[in-house]
Amino acid sequence: MAVSGRLVALAALGALLAAWSTTAVLGFAAALVVLTAGDLALAGRIASAGYLAFVPDLYAHGGARPAELAPDRIDALKRFTDTLPPGGLGNREVRERGLEALPETEQERIEESRRAVFAGMQAPEPFVDDLRGAVEHLLDHPDCNGQIGTVGFCLGGGLAGLLACDAGDVRATVVYYGTPPPAERAGSISSPMLGIYGGKDRAITDAVPAFAAAMAAAGKPFDHRIYPGAPHAFFNDTRPSYRVRASRDAWARTLGFLAEHLG
Repeated sequence: MAVSGRLVALAALGALLAAWSTTAVLGFAAALVVLTAGDLALAGRIASAGYLAFVPDLYAHGGARPAELAPDRIDALKRFTDTLPPGGLGNREVRERGLEALPETEQERIEESRRAVFAGMQAPEPFVDDLRGAVEHLLDHPDCNGQIGTVGFCLGGGLAGLLACDAGDVRATVVYYGTPPPAERAGSISSPMLGIYGGKDRAITDAVPAFAAAMAAAGKPFDHRIYPGAPHAFFNDTRPSYRVRASRDAWARTLGFLAEHLG
């Protein structure tokens, strides 16, 4: 099914944020804030399922991306990451060994982009502020029925969890291989959560049991699935990390979860 959409400039709590908004296939519908690195094909899949998909550009705080986070630079960083073993980008020794095979100018560009991406992961508060603005925008959207959820991947997954701690208007949160919120914040989470994780993605998945225990102690619903043998980014069908069986099951769980909590 073809899904139409448009670029929008969102004034999120005083900051200009670029975003992509689909046209709701069913007209008046629940809305999903899709937190991914500009994957409009994924937004189309969500819109085809009957939701209004809203994709803020997480790297465009202020309305435009800095040079080190331009789309071609992010693509180059992904290509380099795909040459490394799982978790290699965060391992200095492994990363530097991989960089040695590249021209010096390319090494510098990849390192600049990596540092910029990791800086955002280590200081997520400005992202969360932007996303609260996105939720407010959708509450006033003429195609939105007032039911709002989030689906986030990697950094976006971690942000989806943090947004659920702060935004009471979010009714459903889906996290794909994103760092869980701190266990002590479980009691402030406003929505049911679905967590999708890869068994080989230990840097993230090892934190899930403690978070699950904290959610249970707080009486908060947290359904999660860890796919044995699946690496980080296993849902991304444009990368070598893609795992078709895990992705198929994860997507079915996602649609069922969204139907239960958003309709």
